[in-house]
Amino acid sequence: MKDVAAVVFHPPHGATEGERLVAAGRRAAIGDLVSNLREVGLEPILVVSPTEEDPVRDWDLEIFEASGRVPFHFGETLKDVIRARRPDGLLYFGSGSGLLLRPEWIDRLRLFAARDEPGALFNNFYSSDFAAVSDVKRLLDIDLPEIDNPLGFVLADARVPCSTLERGAETQFDIDTPTDLHVLAATARGGPTIRSLLDRLDLAHPSLPQILALLSDRSAHVCLIGRVSPRTWADIESEVACRTSGLLEGRGMRAAANTRLPVLHQMLREDGTQAFFDRLSRACDGAVIDTRPLLAGTGPLPPPADRFSSDLFRPNQIGDPLWRSFTEAALAAPIPALLGGHSAVSGGLYLLSEACWKGRDLDRRLHPEPFDPDKERS
Repeated sequence: MKDVAAVVFHPPHGATEGERLVAAGRRAAIGDLVSNLREVGLEPILVVSPTEEDPVRDWDLEIFEASGRVPFHFGETLKDVIRARRPDGLLYFGSGSGLLLRPEWIDRLRLFAARDEPGALFNNFYSSDFAAVSDVKRLLDIDLPEIDNPLGFVLADARVPCSTLERGAETQFDIDTPTDLHVLAATARGGPTIRSLLDRLDLAHPSLPQILALLSDRSAHVCLIGRVSPRTWADIESEVACRTSGLLEGRGMRAAANTRLPVLHQMLREDGTQAFFDRLSRACDGAVIDTRPLLAGTGPLPPPADRFSSDLFRPNQIGDPLWRSFTEAALAAPIPALLGGHSAVSGGLYLLSEACWKGRDLDRRLHPEPFDPDKERS
């Protein structure tokens, strides 16, 4: 029988409220993921973490001591795991990902990793959060990336056959920002560990209730901004009542270098944040905004403390002047905006399209069925 191991990369976190919130969510996500990994008999489960914190103590997991490279290097650390444990196949997860996977999905990943032929199965080829890899010894001869996002590109370039899972909340949702926890809290999704955390936190968001109301309103218009997959947009359009429009930019910004400035980022820099929201409010009733490509362009992102404070609409806690100004303008805008990262416009959209129907009597099926002439004749 092939030896398949699982490894979870759990990054360090800062001391601000937003950072501690995301870290707590990721720890809870690890607990539910581990429960499902063990349900399908997957052992060992290793955690790459800077300290022996809650994920290890609470769920009896094995800590893998990283080499201490500064800055941290995802690819070289993954190779260290392979050299130390010598598995035939590997399931890799970033902490915060995979928490909505049912055991049968995880078993599919395990069976893929146990194949004889080399291959990789990604949740998202263009920006990986988790993956199953078979014949992992082959990875030792590949120059793996510093971060996990471009792993699919690197393996494909090395002629490793790559595949992707079906898109949906289960495969695309990832706890990467405070917004992701707020969106998850609005649903009934998640295992007992994450649901218990969300119940204790009793989260309240200044614009999420209005966004949910708009999504189930036939007369409303919601704009999606950022790294939106056209496939995800098509899926969401069939599940919500409102009209949607999209300003899609920045896809692959973490996975592949890009020197061309997104159009919206240029407009924002030239016209200012107030003008941006003035125009947006004349075009739609509400917006879900992936702020990272919009505000950073091709430059570096500010620290998580600033990004997460923006997601939480707390401009007074933001040091970066553009991010602070944008958050202030979003707060003052006449339309509601949901601010977040990539998950807000990927897995988060799937969850929003479910949560918007909670407590509402409007018929869920609001779009006509495609005409089937064969069914008519029968």
